[in-house]
Amino acid sequence: MDLVILAAGMGSRFGGLKQLEPIDNNGNFIIDYSVFDAIRAGFTRIIFIIKKQNLEDFKNTIGKRIEDKIKVEYVFQDIESFVDKTKYDISKRVKPFGTAHAILCCKDIVKDNFAIINADDFYGATSFKHIFDFLNTNKNQNNFAMIGYKVKNTITESGDVKRGICKINNGELKGFDESSIKIEDNKLVAKSINANSSSNGSYYEIDEDTLVSMNLFGFTKKVFELLENGFKEFLENNKDNLETCEFFIPTILTENIDKNIINIKVIKTQEKWFGLTYKSDFELVRKGLENLTKNNIYPKLLWENKK
Repeated sequence: MDLVILAAGMGSRFGGLKQLEPIDNNGNFIIDYSVFDAIRAGFTRIIFIIKKQNLEDFKNTIGKRIEDKIKVEYVFQDIESFVDKTKYDISKRVKPFGTAHAILCCKDIVKDNFAIINADDFYGATSFKHIFDFLNTNKNQNNFAMIGYKVKNTITESGDVKRGICKINNGELKGFDESSIKIEDNKLVAKSINANSSSNGSYYEIDEDTLVSMNLFGFTKKVFELLENGFKEFLENNKDNLETCEFFIPTILTENIDKNIINIKVIKTQEKWFGLTYKSDFELVRKGLENLTKNNIYPKLLWENKK
């Protein structure tokens, strides 16, 4: 079972390659905690999607610590991947095409059901177990799953966050309302940032238990067919905007939900998310992981005797 980790992005607001920022006193990164949780959930291979120029950094930091604990592969997300350059001029584009494009780059290496996460997010041990159990028993290629987090467990006090508020019916995902969410007067408020939103662009109060996506999905290989076809359509629709357009996971999933091609089960988690959205989040994340270690969720030395 593969865990695909999206690590090709740079954190513009955080300021640097945030995936390689040590987060505890033992020099571990957020990725270390995710890999640790993935191993004990049952995953057997980690696939890092990275920029080719970051390969040595990853191998010398993350790779050297975990390669004797679990099989590791590296996949490069390149701007030119899956782009017909005889049809589309991408010479002025400076970065790859987004998260859905990143997953597509794994098409030739993933062989079975798999999960995806962001490199710079902490998801919690039970979330990995939930998604592994789904993938381990799912036999229908058209059935996917997503771990849904209570929005109150995904907020940072450092500023607004962008979250996909889940539209759910009978436990199945029907779509996302991409929103900017913040704390205001001790309440959680959201504002839709969907380009086609019918809202007036103002903030409204949301329930703290509203489920949001943190990009922890379980897929079958069917997703690559959807992504490849969708990317061709995406390029054609954006041929006059190839410098800045983005091919995102929520968009392609929603399109195929609407076409009744796929079903996405929403699995609720009680875990609290941590992440380095802003530079000021660093100390909050460090303290959060320190408390989990004190409560014996993690060993003091994360990789000691972890074979």
